Amino acid sequence: MQKAFFRLLARLNKWLLPSMGKKHLDLAKASKWQLALIGWRYYVTIRALD
Repeated sequence: MQKAFFRLLARLNKWLLPSMGKKHLDLAKASKWQLALIGWRYYVTIRALD
């Protein structure tokens, strides 16, 4: 059940949240909220793949 939840959440993230990779974002110049967004997307993606 937890894996299904994270898969759904990953799809919502992809649909709702902006993609930082398409913007060619430099991680050294990213703001705090951008780093938090990247971290959140990474966390959800890893949980969905496990």
